[in-house]
Amino acid sequence: MHTANIKRSIVRNGQKTSVSLEDEFWEGLREIANAQKAKLSTLVRQIDQGRQGNNLSSAIRVFVFNQLRAQTSAGAYALPQQAAESAEMR
Repeated sequence: MHTANIKRSIVRNGQKTSVSLEDEFWEGLREIANAQKAKLSTLVRQIDQGRQGNNLSSAIRVFVFNQLRAQTSAGAYALPQQAAESAEMR
């Protein structure tokens, strides 16, 4: 499976810059922003301010991944195999 990167322009520190991410990460980032009742630009700014050495695209990917991992740890999501095994046990 190959997913193309999508480049979007954002304003960062008053400067326009572009960020290239796979569409799935853009969708995940929007979902997180909606869940937090925050603007996408605000969330990107927070990620940008908290990153350490990574480029912004990588920092966003790690952030989205960590949010998913936190939800998975909390039991909000089950992996497809876990869900099937759970259904079989019922």
